[in-house]
Amino acid sequence: MKDDNLLVGIETSDDAAVYRLNDEMAVIQTLDFFTPVVDDPYTFGQIAAANSLSDVYAMGGKPTVAMNIVCFPNCLPIEVLGEILKGGADKVLEAGAVVVGGHSVQDDEPKYGLSVMGVVHPDRVLKNHGCRPGDVAIITKPLGTGIINTAIKGGAASEAAYETAVKVMTTLNKYAGEIVARHDISACTDITGFGLMGHAYEMASASGVTIRLFKDRLPYISEAREYAEIGLVPEGSYNNRAYLAGKYEFAGVEEWQADILFDPQTSGGLLFTCTEQVVGEILEELNRLEIKSSVVGRAEEFSGKYIIAS
Repeated sequence: MKDDNLLVGIETSDDAAVYRLNDEMAVIQTLDFFTPVVDDPYTFGQIAAANSLSDVYAMGGKPTVAMNIVCFPNCLPIEVLGEILKGGADKVLEAGAVVVGGHSVQDDEPKYGLSVMGVVHPDRVLKNHGCRPGDVAIITKPLGTGIINTAIKGGAASEAAYETAVKVMTTLNKYAGEIVARHDISACTDITGFGLMGHAYEMASASGVTIRLFKDRLPYISEAREYAEIGLVPEGSYNNRAYLAGKYEFAGVEEWQADILFDPQTSGGLLFTCTEQVVGEILEELNRLEIKSSVVGRAEEFSGKYIIAS
Protein backbone atom coordinates (compact mmCIF):
# COMPACT_ATOMS: atom_id res chain seq x y z
CA MET A 1 0.00 0.00 0.00
CA LYS A 2 1.35 3.41 -0.97
CA ASP A 3 1.60 6.02 1.77
CA ASP A 4 2.13 9.60 0.57
CA ASN A 5 3.70 10.50 3.90
CA LEU A 6 6.58 8.06 3.35
CA LEU A 7 9.04 10.51 1.82
CA VAL A 8 11.97 8.10 1.58
CA GLY A 9 11.64 4.32 1.51
CA ILE A 10 13.75 1.49 0.14
CA GLU A 11 13.44 2.26 -3.57
CA THR A 12 16.82 3.97 -4.02
CA SER A 13 18.79 2.20 -1.24
CA ASP A 14 18.88 5.42 0.75
CA ASP A 15 20.44 5.69 4.20
CA ALA A 16 17.25 5.81 6.28
CA ALA A 17 13.47 5.96 6.06
CA VAL A 18 11.77 9.34 6.33
CA TYR A 19 8.10 9.69 7.29
CA ARG A 20 6.22 13.01 7.28
CA LEU A 21 4.20 13.72 10.43
CA ASN A 22 2.93 17.13 9.34
CA ASP A 23 3.91 20.09 7.18
CA GLU A 24 6.69 21.07 9.58
CA MET A 25 8.20 17.78 10.72
CA ALA A 26 9.26 14.41 9.41
CA VAL A 27 10.91 11.58 11.35
CA ILE A 28 14.02 9.71 10.23
CA GLN A 29 14.40 6.07 11.26
CA THR A 30 17.55 3.99 10.95
CA LEU A 31 19.54 1.24 12.66
CA ASP A 32 22.98 -0.30 12.39
CA PHE A 33 25.20 -2.60 14.45
CA PHE A 34 28.35 -4.65 13.91
CA THR A 35 31.19 -6.60 15.51
CA PRO A 36 34.17 -4.86 17.17
CA VAL A 37 36.71 -3.18 14.91
CA VAL A 38 39.07 -2.31 17.81
CA ASP A 39 39.92 -4.11 21.05
CA ASP A 40 39.08 -1.31 23.48
CA PRO A 41 35.36 -1.69 24.39
CA TYR A 42 34.74 2.00 25.13
CA THR A 43 36.26 3.04 21.79
CA PHE A 44 34.24 0.35 20.01
CA GLY A 45 31.06 1.74 21.57
CA GLN A 46 31.93 5.23 20.35
CA ILE A 47 32.65 4.03 16.81
CA ALA A 48 29.48 1.94 16.55
CA ALA A 49 27.32 4.77 17.85
CA ALA A 50 28.90 7.36 15.54
CA ASN A 51 28.29 4.99 12.63
CA SER A 52 24.63 4.48 13.57
CA LEU A 53 23.97 8.19 14.06
CA SER A 54 25.54 9.01 10.70
CA ASP A 55 22.51 8.00 8.63
CA VAL A 56 20.43 10.74 10.26
CA TYR A 57 22.98 13.37 9.26
CA ALA A 58 23.12 11.94 5.74
CA MET A 59 19.38 12.65 5.47
CA GLY A 60 19.83 16.25 6.63
CA GLY A 61 18.34 15.62 10.08
CA LYS A 62 19.05 15.85 13.78
CA PRO A 63 19.12 12.71 15.99
CA THR A 64 16.67 12.78 18.90
CA VAL A 65 16.25 9.29 20.40
CA ALA A 66 18.48 6.20 20.31
CA MET A 67 18.02 2.63 21.51
CA ASN A 68 20.88 0.18 22.09
CA ILE A 69 21.14 -3.03 20.06
CA VAL A 70 23.37 -5.51 21.90
CA CYS A 71 24.59 -9.04 21.26
CA PHE A 72 26.94 -10.23 24.00
CA PRO A 73 28.53 -13.56 25.01
CA ASN A 74 28.16 -14.75 28.59
CA CYS A 75 31.85 -15.71 28.69
CA LEU A 76 32.99 -12.06 28.77
CA PRO A 77 32.95 -9.87 31.90
CA ILE A 78 29.85 -7.71 32.16
CA GLU A 79 32.19 -4.74 32.72
CA VAL A 80 33.17 -5.00 29.06
CA LEU A 81 29.56 -4.47 28.03
CA GLY A 82 29.35 -1.55 30.44
CA GLU A 83 32.26 0.16 28.67
CA ILE A 84 30.74 -0.46 25.23
CA LEU A 85 27.45 1.09 26.34
CA LYS A 86 29.25 4.02 27.96
CA GLY A 87 31.11 4.75 24.73
CA GLY A 88 27.86 4.67 22.80
CA ALA A 89 26.02 6.81 25.35
CA ASP A 90 28.75 9.46 25.27
CA LYS A 91 28.46 9.77 21.48
CA VAL A 92 24.67 9.97 21.65
CA LEU A 93 25.01 12.74 24.24
CA GLU A 94 27.47 14.58 21.98
CA ALA A 95 24.90 14.30 19.19
CA GLY A 96 22.32 16.02 21.39
CA ALA A 97 20.10 12.94 21.55
CA VAL A 98 19.11 10.61 24.39
CA VAL A 99 19.44 6.86 24.91
CA VAL A 100 16.12 5.32 26.02
CA GLY A 101 17.01 1.69 26.61
CA GLY A 102 17.27 -1.01 23.98
CA HIS A 103 17.42 -4.77 23.59
CA SER A 104 20.07 -7.41 24.20
CA VAL A 105 20.50 -11.09 23.35
CA GLN A 106 23.14 -13.65 24.23
CA ASP A 107 25.45 -14.33 21.27
CA ASP A 108 28.83 -15.94 20.68
CA GLU A 109 30.38 -12.68 19.45
CA PRO A 110 29.85 -9.12 20.70
CA LYS A 111 27.85 -6.84 18.44
CA TYR A 112 26.67 -3.31 19.17
CA GLY A 113 24.88 -0.44 17.52
CA LEU A 114 21.85 1.77 17.73
CA SER A 115 18.36 2.22 16.40
CA VAL A 116 18.09 5.99 15.93
CA MET A 117 15.19 8.33 15.35
CA GLY A 118 15.78 11.85 14.10
CA VAL A 119 13.79 14.78 12.85
CA VAL A 120 13.97 16.94 9.74
CA HIS A 121 11.76 19.47 7.97
CA PRO A 122 9.95 17.68 5.11
CA ASP A 123 11.27 20.23 2.62
CA ARG A 124 14.90 19.84 3.78
CA VAL A 125 15.31 16.07 3.47
CA LEU A 126 18.58 15.10 1.79
CA LYS A 127 18.46 12.02 -0.44
CA ASN A 128 21.07 9.90 -2.17
CA HIS A 129 19.71 10.87 -5.57
CA GLY A 130 19.13 14.10 -7.44
CA CYS A 131 22.67 15.02 -8.49
CA ARG A 132 22.87 16.67 -11.89
CA PRO A 133 25.52 16.79 -14.63
CA GLY A 134 28.07 19.40 -13.64
CA ASP A 135 27.60 18.92 -9.89
CA VAL A 136 30.75 18.49 -7.83
CA ALA A 137 31.20 15.56 -5.42
CA ILE A 138 32.74 16.21 -1.98
CA ILE A 139 33.59 13.87 0.89
CA THR A 140 34.08 14.94 4.49
CA LYS A 141 36.46 12.30 5.86
CA PRO A 142 39.52 10.51 4.51
CA LEU A 143 39.21 6.94 3.24
CA GLY A 144 41.08 3.83 4.31
CA THR A 145 39.61 2.84 7.66
CA GLY A 146 38.78 -0.67 6.44
CA ILE A 147 42.39 -1.25 5.41
CA ILE A 148 43.68 0.23 8.67
CA ASN A 149 41.27 -1.96 10.68
CA THR A 150 42.58 -5.01 8.83
CA ALA A 151 46.12 -3.99 9.75
CA ILE A 152 45.03 -3.48 13.38
CA LYS A 153 43.55 -6.98 13.53
CA GLY A 154 46.75 -8.37 12.03
CA GLY A 155 48.94 -6.55 14.53
CA ALA A 156 50.62 -4.61 11.72
CA ALA A 157 49.18 -1.12 12.23
CA SER A 158 51.41 1.62 13.58
CA GLU A 159 50.29 3.62 16.60
CA ALA A 160 49.88 6.68 14.38
CA ALA A 161 47.66 4.79 11.92
CA TYR A 162 45.56 3.40 14.78
CA GLU A 163 45.08 6.81 16.38
CA THR A 164 44.20 8.47 13.08
CA ALA A 165 41.68 5.77 12.17
CA VAL A 166 40.06 5.95 15.61
CA LYS A 167 39.83 9.74 15.34
CA VAL A 168 38.13 9.44 11.94
CA MET A 169 35.73 6.70 13.06
CA THR A 170 34.71 8.34 16.36
CA THR A 171 34.11 11.79 14.86
CA LEU A 172 30.41 12.43 14.43
CA ASN A 173 29.14 13.55 11.03
CA LYS A 174 27.11 16.04 13.06
CA TYR A 175 29.54 18.87 12.44
CA ALA A 176 29.90 18.42 8.70
CA GLY A 177 26.20 17.54 8.44
CA GLU A 178 25.08 20.79 10.04
CA ILE A 179 27.11 22.74 7.47
CA VAL A 180 25.92 20.65 4.53
CA ALA A 181 22.26 20.98 5.59
CA ARG A 182 22.49 24.79 5.42
CA HIS A 183 23.34 24.74 1.71
CA ASP A 184 21.64 23.77 -1.54
CA ILE A 185 22.75 20.15 -1.83
CA SER A 186 21.53 18.00 -4.72
CA ALA A 187 22.29 14.57 -3.18
CA CYS A 188 23.88 13.19 -0.04
CA THR A 189 24.81 9.85 1.52
CA ASP A 190 27.40 8.54 3.96
CA ILE A 191 30.26 6.23 3.08
CA THR A 192 30.15 2.95 4.99
CA GLY A 193 30.41 -0.72 4.08
CA PHE A 194 30.08 -0.38 0.29
CA GLY A 195 33.05 2.01 0.16
CA LEU A 196 33.29 5.17 -1.92
CA MET A 197 32.70 3.20 -5.12
CA GLY A 198 29.57 1.48 -3.85
CA HIS A 199 27.93 4.55 -2.39
CA ALA A 200 28.87 6.71 -5.38
CA TYR A 201 27.32 4.02 -7.58
CA GLU A 202 24.07 4.16 -5.59
CA MET A 203 24.04 7.93 -5.99
CA ALA A 204 24.83 7.83 -9.70
CA SER A 205 22.40 5.05 -10.61
CA ALA A 206 19.54 6.59 -8.64
CA SER A 207 20.25 9.97 -10.29
CA GLY A 208 20.74 8.61 -13.82
CA VAL A 209 24.22 10.12 -14.20
CA THR A 210 27.85 9.08 -14.40
CA ILE A 211 30.09 10.17 -11.54
CA ARG A 212 33.71 10.68 -12.52
CA LEU A 213 36.04 10.17 -9.55
CA PHE A 214 39.42 11.89 -9.56
CA LYS A 215 41.88 9.12 -8.61
CA ASP A 216 44.68 11.52 -7.73
CA ARG A 217 42.52 13.61 -5.41
CA LEU A 218 41.36 10.84 -3.12
CA PRO A 219 41.89 11.73 0.54
CA TYR A 220 43.07 8.73 2.55
CA ILE A 221 44.83 7.91 5.79
CA SER A 222 48.45 7.87 4.67
CA GLU A 223 49.30 4.39 5.97
CA ALA A 224 46.37 2.89 4.02
CA ARG A 225 48.43 2.91 0.82
CA GLU A 226 51.35 1.12 2.51
CA TYR A 227 49.09 -1.55 4.01
CA ALA A 228 47.15 -2.05 0.77
CA GLU A 229 50.38 -2.55 -1.15
CA ILE A 230 51.35 -5.46 1.13
CA GLY A 231 47.92 -7.08 0.85
CA LEU A 232 46.21 -5.96 4.07
CA VAL A 233 42.88 -5.52 2.32
CA PRO A 234 39.55 -6.48 3.96
CA GLU A 235 37.36 -9.16 2.42
CA GLY A 236 34.59 -6.60 2.02
CA SER A 237 36.70 -4.77 -0.54
CA TYR A 238 36.65 -7.80 -2.86
CA ASN A 239 32.92 -8.24 -2.28
CA ASN A 240 32.39 -4.61 -3.30
CA ARG A 241 34.38 -5.16 -6.49
CA ALA A 242 32.34 -8.23 -7.37
CA TYR A 243 29.06 -6.42 -6.75
CA LEU A 244 30.01 -3.51 -9.01
CA ALA A 245 31.43 -5.62 -11.85
CA GLY A 246 30.43 -4.09 -15.19
CA LYS A 247 29.14 -0.89 -13.64
CA TYR A 248 32.39 1.08 -13.53
CA GLU A 249 35.46 1.91 -15.59
CA PHE A 250 39.02 2.60 -14.42
CA ALA A 251 41.58 4.57 -16.41
CA GLY A 252 45.12 4.57 -15.05
CA VAL A 253 44.01 3.56 -11.56
CA GLU A 254 46.79 1.80 -9.64
CA GLU A 255 45.92 -1.28 -7.61
CA TRP A 256 46.39 0.44 -4.24
CA GLN A 257 44.08 3.25 -5.40
CA ALA A 258 41.48 0.66 -6.38
CA ASP A 259 41.80 -0.92 -2.94
CA ILE A 260 41.08 2.45 -1.33
CA LEU A 261 38.17 3.17 -3.68
CA PHE A 262 36.51 -0.15 -2.79
CA ASP A 263 37.55 -0.11 0.87
CA PRO A 264 34.54 -0.66 3.18
CA GLN A 265 34.45 2.23 5.63
CA THR A 266 33.38 2.16 9.26
CA SER A 267 31.76 5.42 10.33
CA GLY A 268 32.95 7.12 7.13
CA GLY A 269 32.25 10.65 6.03
CA LEU A 270 29.43 12.20 4.08
CA LEU A 271 29.48 12.13 0.28
CA PHE A 272 27.42 14.92 -1.27
CA THR A 273 27.02 16.84 -4.51
CA CYS A 274 26.40 20.52 -5.15
CA THR A 275 26.79 23.06 -7.93
CA GLU A 276 30.27 24.30 -8.75
CA GLN A 277 29.20 27.83 -7.81
CA VAL A 278 28.86 27.00 -4.11
CA VAL A 279 31.81 24.58 -3.73
CA GLY A 280 34.21 27.26 -2.49
CA GLU A 281 31.82 28.54 0.16
CA ILE A 282 30.95 25.07 1.45
CA LEU A 283 34.58 23.92 1.54
CA GLU A 284 35.61 27.06 3.39
CA GLU A 285 33.10 26.24 6.13
CA LEU A 286 33.84 22.51 6.19
CA ASN A 287 37.58 22.97 6.37
CA ARG A 288 37.31 24.92 9.58
CA LEU A 289 36.59 21.53 11.14
CA GLU A 290 39.40 19.34 12.45
CA ILE A 291 38.90 16.71 9.72
CA LYS A 292 39.18 18.27 6.28
CA SER A 293 36.89 17.72 3.30
CA SER A 294 37.89 17.14 -0.32
CA VAL A 295 36.49 17.41 -3.83
CA VAL A 296 36.65 13.88 -5.26
CA GLY A 297 34.62 13.96 -8.45
CA ARG A 298 32.02 15.42 -10.76
CA ALA A 299 28.68 14.24 -12.15
CA GLU A 300 28.37 13.92 -15.92
CA GLU A 301 25.74 12.89 -18.43
CA PHE A 302 25.35 9.11 -18.25
CA SER A 303 27.88 7.51 -20.60
CA GLY A 304 27.27 3.79 -20.14
CA LYS A 305 29.11 3.35 -16.82
CA TYR A 306 27.86 4.77 -13.57
CA ILE A 307 31.35 5.34 -12.16
CA ILE A 308 34.49 6.30 -14.04
CA ALA A 309 37.69 6.76 -12.05
CA SER A 310 40.50 8.43 -13.92
